[in-house]
Amino acid sequence: MSVAKLELLALPGLPMIKAGDDLAALLAEGFLRANLKPQPGDVLALAQKIVSKAEGRSVELAAVKPSEAAIKLAAEVQKDPRLVELILSESVRVVRSRPNVLIVEHKRGWVMANAGIDQSNVGPTDGVERALLLPIDPDGSASRIRAKLGELLGTAPAVIITDSFGRAWRRGTQGIAIGAAGLPALLDLRGNPDLFGRTLQVSISGFADEIAAAASLVQGQGNEAQPAILVRGLTWSAPDNPASELVRPAAEDMFR
Repeated sequence: MSVAKLELLALPGLPMIKAGDDLAALLAEGFLRANLKPQPGDVLALAQKIVSKAEGRSVELAAVKPSEAAIKLAAEVQKDPRLVELILSESVRVVRSRPNVLIVEHKRGWVMANAGIDQSNVGPTDGVERALLLPIDPDGSASRIRAKLGELLGTAPAVIITDSFGRAWRRGTQGIAIGAAGLPALLDLRGNPDLFGRTLQVSISGFADEIAAAASLVQGQGNEAQPAILVRGLTWSAPDNPASELVRPAAEDMFR
């Protein structure tokens, strides 16, 4: 009898990523070092930071001039006005704010803390203080990386780009997908039978988010230095759709 299983395999030996690096080529080298060849159903989960770094999304805080609005909000939330300026520049509205908390709606629709701008694991090795912004188009980034991996390896795994999000109704963060290519990020199960033959009426799975959450257990949140995780053992038959499909439209948002 076969046993269902899922494998999470960290690609070894990835260097610290810098702006302009060919991330797909570095990932392909990781596959070769691990003696891994992409198989059907493989998904490569990439931490957002390495994608943002390769795409040059790092900003020197010394070069940021905060606006009056950023200075006022920074005093309320007790954050660096330069960081708040970057957060506002990446957002369409402030959802909630209080000391040490700034929740915004990102330009790409995510409701999140600090517009996803981060200073952790963005080491100031040259003494320059920096902040790292999210990729401009994470779905596009995932698609380009996947296409290049296909050229280099002969077979392309699906690719998701992951980030850590808080949840409105639960404590703690978890991995979610902000970019996806080669799989259905949102998996509509309506119309399929359940275990007893009843037709599913409302079941829609955040497939890419579930994969991201699993991968984040191996990626870690601190100094683990394992930003690329091969997830093996999945199957799906639905057509591809991007991670942008995971963002709930305003018309469906009962809490907006």
